[in-house]
Amino acid sequence: MKLAFIGLGTMGFPMAGHLQKSGHDVTVYNRTSAKADKWVDTYGGAMAATPALAASGAEIVFTCVGNDNDLREVTTGADGVLGVMVSGSVLVDHTTASAEVARELSQIAVSQGVGFLDAPVSGGQAGAENGVLSVMVGGDQASYDLAEPVMKAYGKSIRLLGDAGCGQLAKMVNQICIAGLVQGLSEAVHFAKQANLDAAQVFDVIQHGAAGSWQMINRHQNMIDGVFDYGFAVDWMRKDLGITLDEARRNGAQLPVTALVDQFYADVQSIGGGRWDTSSLVKRFDTDQ
Repeated sequence: MKLAFIGLGTMGFPMAGHLQKSGHDVTVYNRTSAKADKWVDTYGGAMAATPALAASGAEIVFTCVGNDNDLREVTTGADGVLGVMVSGSVLVDHTTASAEVARELSQIAVSQGVGFLDAPVSGGQAGAENGVLSVMVGGDQASYDLAEPVMKAYGKSIRLLGDAGCGQLAKMVNQICIAGLVQGLSEAVHFAKQANLDAAQVFDVIQHGAAGSWQMINRHQNMIDGVFDYGFAVDWMRKDLGITLDEARRNGAQLPVTALVDQFYADVQSIGGGRWDTSSLVKRFDTDQ
């Protein structure tokens, strides 16, 4: 298929690469053109100077940018993709954004005969690079049926969960779970050290029991070592938690632990950890800070 991919960040770069390697004809756009040049050098395909030029003639357009405002800019802005997409094509948004902007863009797209799917992903940089992401999707069945086989290039678990906005709401559930898990793991690492235990041995024993989780298996050692360069940054987590807490205020959900962990991540930002990965939450227990 002729595809376009808008946004070549940590996640988008390998995701677009998987599409090209799967045999599709992919044209990319990135705000920083050097990243698009690097993508073409790595995978082939083509690059364009604007989102609209990338999307021209594409059957499916994928976006993966920073936030609601970035998403509006590349979709409905002066050079946005919705200005050139034709009836029967589909816009698939992989940005972690608000459910509100997903519904807004769905209405605009549908009015033009264009399908829209909000499809945030989970699995981190490693999941994107290895093509094993979880994809939470909101939108209509026909658009999903067209896009789902294509998304299998980088998605291991893909599910349509409801109308437009439901993908973003599901991603909020995901981030709520991660926030609590990382806080619990941070406290456990801190406690093990304070108790003069060999923390690495402790987690090697318990990670396959009832306390085990992906976070424990994949992040306990770097938390013990104080190495926080494993992808998803604190700044982005705070953006996601902010979206989640805003939605909770609208729908009446009570998220006391999530709100507290959001403030704990603010503490990490205050000591210069905005670009550290989310496992850096343990640094709050570092008395040297």
